[in-house]
Amino acid sequence: MLTTTAKPEADPSSSAGRPRSASTHGAEGIYLDHAATAPLDPSIAAAMNAVASQHFGNPSSRHALGLAAERQLRQARAQIARRLGLVDGTVVFTSGATEALAIAILGSGRARRQPGHVLVSAVEHAAVRENALLLARDGHEVEEIPVDADGRIQQRELLARLRPETFLVCVMHANNEVGVVQPIGRVARAVKRERPRCRILVDMVQSFGVLDTDVAASGVDMVAVSAHKLHGPKGVGALGLAPGVSLPPLWAGGGQEHGLRAGTENVAGAVGFGLAAEAGKGDPERFIAFGERLLAAVREVLPDARALVDPRHRAPHILAVTLPGLRSEVVVNALSERGLWVSSGSACHSRRSLRSRVLTAMGVDERDGVIRLSFGRSLDDDRVDRAAELLRAVLAELS
Repeated sequence: MLTTTAKPEADPSSSAGRPRSASTHGAEGIYLDHAATAPLDPSIAAAMNAVASQHFGNPSSRHALGLAAERQLRQARAQIARRLGLVDGTVVFTSGATEALAIAILGSGRARRQPGHVLVSAVEHAAVRENALLLARDGHEVEEIPVDADGRIQQRELLARLRPETFLVCVMHANNEVGVVQPIGRVARAVKRERPRCRILVDMVQSFGVLDTDVAASGVDMVAVSAHKLHGPKGVGALGLAPGVSLPPLWAGGGQEHGLRAGTENVAGAVGFGLAAEAGKGDPERFIAFGERLLAAVREVLPDARALVDPRHRAPHILAVTLPGLRSEVVVNALSERGLWVSSGSACHSRRSLRSRVLTAMGVDERDGVIRLSFGRSLDDDRVDRAAELLRAVLAELS
């Protein structure tokens, strides 16, 4: 069952998330691109530095330093497992969510002896879609699940595509570009009723620490999460496996991480991830209020602008807004010059001159620009007010 709960706010006076502006104006910049990455929390950085200097042993070593490092790793694993509701499951540390998704998708394909069928939602991250397409090279068929104008999967469309040979369904929890939230528990239960042995993989990168879910109780089999979206370190992620779920490794060479990921673990990074998971991303109610204020500011200048996703179905920290008659990149660049940093979509492909697959799947008019505003726990009311002023000024100049 999915529930949204408020998390403790960090001290607004903290310097986390307050980079100096790259503009020539000299004023402090305002960062509204937390869906791309969140600034590293200073307290987490300090804890990681302490672990790196004091617990530098290899966790596979059996002497005192190795055992101390192993305890740190075990504690971090438990922190993430608790947040995922996977106390009886397995948490495998990886270099990031992309690797976690690859292990889950390619490992599921490798476990089959016969070609099978995979379903992937139309709004998945490229890390899911492109790894699923690698399965097609091995003879598996990959099919897309369409979404509605809000970006939501329709259950009847999903169930109509299930086959006896369907072995994997990939459904993102909260989309990184527009924030649409899929009803993961309902989807998993519906699939399991029809195909009990079919596995459900969920990309939880954007929802982890904002939306709570008991992975095991929901019927989801595998989830991928990442530290750096939670004010934790980059280069650290995890694959969560529900009880009874196993995968073959993609490579060998040491047997670490339950035999799924060979190689010496990044203990300091794992500790940082554990602390970030416990702290969460911030207060969802504050994020919703921030989004409402910023959307109102945009609509003062562009009355026909709209939020792409109904707030009832949207992650509280992600707001994608249409800008009728304007080009996304022009607006993003103009705002950046003023020290307000936002995105025109996913940072993972924003440098490519391609129309977003997600926006296309949702039927968004190609003539409309779209910007994404995304929030983290270092954001406060003063910065939101200043961001609203900058949005009004820049949009008025460009209109």
